[in-house]
Amino acid sequence: MYQKILLAADGSENSIRAAREAARLANCSDDSIITIAFVADFDKAKESVLHAESKDSLELKRRKQLKPVELILREYDVPYEIKILHGDPAPVLIDFAHAELFDLVVIGSRGLNSFQEMILGSVSHKVMKRLHCPVLLIK
Repeated sequence: MYQKILLAADGSENSIRAAREAARLANCSDDSIITIAFVADFDKAKESVLHAESKDSLELKRRKQLKPVELILREYDVPYEIKILHGDPAPVLIDFAHAELFDLVVIGSRGLNSFQEMILGSVSHKVMKRLHCPVLLIK
């Protein structure tokens, strides 16, 4: 079915639900692998770097945010890898997905209504519109 699955995750409840769906899909095939992508947003990363004791502590903090996602994938016994990316989340995810030729991207939605999406442009909405592969949006 889907061999290369990209899971956009930030540790939020929506990304945890997205992890569960990605794991279920990966279990449909013996050779599926999930790549968890965590994007350190430049705007938010500046503050994190200023408050971090070291580069290692910052990396550890980011990994802790992904711990619930990892636990789900382990529960489903799904092979996975983690990629920490840097930049503006939507374009970074789009570029990464295109470069790595993923079969499917799974991403959580904040559930914004269409008016808010038009004004604010959520990450999931931008990703969904600009990717060339299938996108599974999880609410």
